[in-house]
Amino acid sequence: MAHIYLASPHMSAEGYEQQYVKEAFDTNWIAPLGKNVNEFEKEFSAYVGAHDGAALSAGTAAIHMALKAAGIKKGDIVFCQDLTFSATANPIIYEDAVPVFIDSDYETWNMSPEALERAFEKYPNVKAVLPVHLYGLPANMDRIMEICKAHHVPVIEDAAESLGTIYHGQKTGTFGDYGCFSFNGNKIITTSGGGMLVCNLPEEKAKERVAKVRFWSTQAREKARHYEHKEIGYNYRMSNIVAGIGRGQLKVIDERIAQKRHIFAYYQEHLGDLEGISFMPMHENERPNCWLSVIELSDDCPVKPLDVMVALEQGDIESRPVWKPMHLQPVFAGCDYIDNGEVGKYLFEHGVCLPSDTKMTDADLERICDIIRGLWK
Repeated sequence: MAHIYLASPHMSAEGYEQQYVKEAFDTNWIAPLGKNVNEFEKEFSAYVGAHDGAALSAGTAAIHMALKAAGIKKGDIVFCQDLTFSATANPIIYEDAVPVFIDSDYETWNMSPEALERAFEKYPNVKAVLPVHLYGLPANMDRIMEICKAHHVPVIEDAAESLGTIYHGQKTGTFGDYGCFSFNGNKIITTSGGGMLVCNLPEEKAKERVAKVRFWSTQAREKARHYEHKEIGYNYRMSNIVAGIGRGQLKVIDERIAQKRHIFAYYQEHLGDLEGISFMPMHENERPNCWLSVIELSDDCPVKPLDVMVALEQGDIESRPVWKPMHLQPVFAGCDYIDNGEVGKYLFEHGVCLPSDTKMTDADLERICDIIRGLWK
C-alpha cells in the first residue's frame, strides 16, 4: 500500500505554480528579486490583512528579521513560548539575546497569559514577546496583547504553522507588531522553502520597517556605485522562482484549509469514542487551519503515544510526537523557564501528531483509523 506522509507538498491541480515559474524563466528573472517576489509580498499581505510584507528564505529568517526590526540587541531578554520548534527560539540566540521560556496553558496549548504575567513580574525589562500558534491553534491573543501593551513591549507572532487561522475574526500573524510565516515543504502551502515577515504597525511605519528588513536581507548594501556596507547584512531574500510557487499556492490556500479541517473532523468522528483519547482544543469564534491533527492520550489510557506511532510506522504511515519543549532541550540548558504546571511537558509526553497530508483520501484516513482502533482491541 502507498506510503502516507505526515504532511507533504501539494501543488495545485490547475498548475498555477508552473505558470508563474515559467514566466520567471521566460523573462530570465532567476534572481532574488523580480515580479513574482513583489507580487507575492502584496498578495500575501492582502490575504492575511497586513500592511506590508517581506518575502524571505525561511520562516526562521522572518523571526530573525522581526527581532532586529523590534530593536533586540545583545543581552536583551525575550519571552518565548516553550512548547514549539527550535526555529522559534534560535533567532533570539543569533542576536545574542536571552530567551526566557513561557509554559503553555491547557486551553490553547499555546503561551499561558498567567505565566506571561508572572514572567513580567520577574523580568520587568523584557524587550519582546514571541508567542506561537501551535499546529494552527491560535494563542490567546486578546490576553497576550493586553498584557504586552500594558508593558509597552512589542509582540512577534510565530505564525509558521497557522497561515489562514482565524481568531475572533482576524487572521493570526496580524495581532502583534510582526507576524512570521513559513513555506517549508510540510506547511499548509509551500515554496519548498521560504518565509514571510509581515508588519502590523501603522501603515507608514510598517512600510518603513519592512523596507529595512528587505535592506538587511540583501546584505545591507547601501545605495552607492561601489559596494558600501554600514551594517551587517544577511542573504535572506526569497528568489523569484520560489515566489512564483508561492503565488500559485496562495490561490489554493482556502482549499487546503478546508481539507485540513476535514481531516481533523474525520479523526474526531472515527476515533473520538476510544477510551482515554482527546483532541487538540477548539473554541468558538476561532477557525484553526488544523495544520496537523493532534491527539492526546490520558495517563490511564490503555494505549501509549509510542504504541500509536510504532503501529502506524509498521503500516508505512508517518506520525510524530508533539514538539519537545525548549526548556528540556540540551542546547537551552540554563535558560529560565516560567512554569504553568508543565503543560508543555505533559503534551509532549502524551500527544501524537497524526497524518495530516492534504492529498490523503478518505480511504487513506480509514486505513489510518483502522490501525489506531486496532490498538484498543
